[in-house]
Amino acid sequence: MRGFLASSIGVATAAVLALPLALPTPALATPSAGAVTSANPAGSTQSLPLVPVGPAVDRTPGVPGMSATPGGPETQGLAAREVKTFSMVGVVWDDVATELHGRVQVRTRSARTATWSDWQDVEIHNSEHAADLDAAERGSGRVRGATAPLWVGESDGVEVRVQAEPGAQATRAGSRLPTGLRIELVDPGVQTPASGADGKNSGPEGDDKGEVAAPAMSMETAESSAANVPHAALGANEITALDKADSTADAIFASDGELTAAAAPFIGPRPRIVTRKGWGANESLRESGFVYTSTVKAAFVHHSASGNNYACKDAPAVLRSLYRYHVVSSGWRDFGYNFAVDKCGTVYEGRAGGVSKAVLGAHTMGFNTNSMGVAVLGSYTSTAPPAAAVDAVARLTAWKLGLFGRDPRAKTTLVSGGGNLYAKGRNVSMNVISGHRDGFATACPGAKLYGKLGTARTTSAKLQGRP
Repeated sequence: MRGFLASSIGVATAAVLALPLALPTPALATPSAGAVTSANPAGSTQSLPLVPVGPAVDRTPGVPGMSATPGGPETQGLAAREVKTFSMVGVVWDDVATELHGRVQVRTRSARTATWSDWQDVEIHNSEHAADLDAAERGSGRVRGATAPLWVGESDGVEVRVQAEPGAQATRAGSRLPTGLRIELVDPGVQTPASGADGKNSGPEGDDKGEVAAPAMSMETAESSAANVPHAALGANEITALDKADSTADAIFASDGELTAAAAPFIGPRPRIVTRKGWGANESLRESGFVYTSTVKAAFVHHSASGNNYACKDAPAVLRSLYRYHVVSSGWRDFGYNFAVDKCGTVYEGRAGGVSKAVLGAHTMGFNTNSMGVAVLGSYTSTAPPAAAVDAVARLTAWKLGLFGRDPRAKTTLVSGGGNLYAKGRNVSMNVISGHRDGFATACPGAKLYGKLGTARTTSAKLQGRP
């Protein structure tokens, strides 16, 4: 894994941070010499330190969420400035064990229209999407506290404010906000010409449509792709859909005949899955090798909390941004979820290691062992998930859980790895298809998506052919 991007900058000149939206666009500061930036077709990250903003009385009153009272809650931020192009934002801090209690807001300037967005809230999720406490990934020394990332589209200006919750307890450093707060600005980069923008194969290399042949695969890409053989050829952009009978035959072949007789009748039809190569994962970012658990007993459904302002053709770029945010900004070994689903119902391979295997993820702190994590791209607290996305979750779980003999309507027992709901070592009864909030005190996967899990369970079981 590449080291976390970090550097120091000089203390910024005090400036009014909270500007009323009715005012003209502010003059932008240019990036300071200490800003961490990179420009690369494979993607880039700009990491900018936040600085204290004060006193509260100096800020323009009437801006939502911000105090105008002298001595009000502690605030850090970044004045409006011009930066290199990015499409996703998030805030990170030094100590993953320190929680951020407050409000994080950003506004961004569109690179295409030069207009500023309204202030947008960034969801604070305080470590519930993370490796288990005793996992090597968690103890690497590179993991940082992080908000959820927010997809904002192609942008070239940013303004940030983070305000401590009134009455928030001071940290060990004496501040009510975590130390080392930084804004992460992620550019997803571009895909190679051999992959379509929607993750589908764009045609045979060198065909009469004028496609440009893909460059030779790197060692890391070959390693990731090989984990999906024999379900797909080495270097495939997708794993094709199969009907129920062919899915069973494929699973028996891939398992060298080790698939249990009890599981075989209830393997659902395999959905089409866009591989990591298909969505353009930069395999040099992640740690080499894969980590597996013994089985898959449950599926945890999440939302990415990255907003719904994306088109389905942009989903690969959203995934590349999430991946870079998880690894470069948050310090994880790889993409956190085992699978992702976009709002049009396309299924994507997440963490590397093989779509049919029990790959250890970093999606549900305390319950990553013997489970899988599925993230529906978007925010579904107050917005209903599209039917296509719910159906995709059902199709994916019918196949993947079926490989391990799991009934989507049943209960299972998982051993807690430690978290804020269950003590480490406790046996916990869970639905085989659960929401993230069932294993951790969190709003994820959003009330609207959580309310659809019953439908997903029923559909998944029917696809498996269960009575």
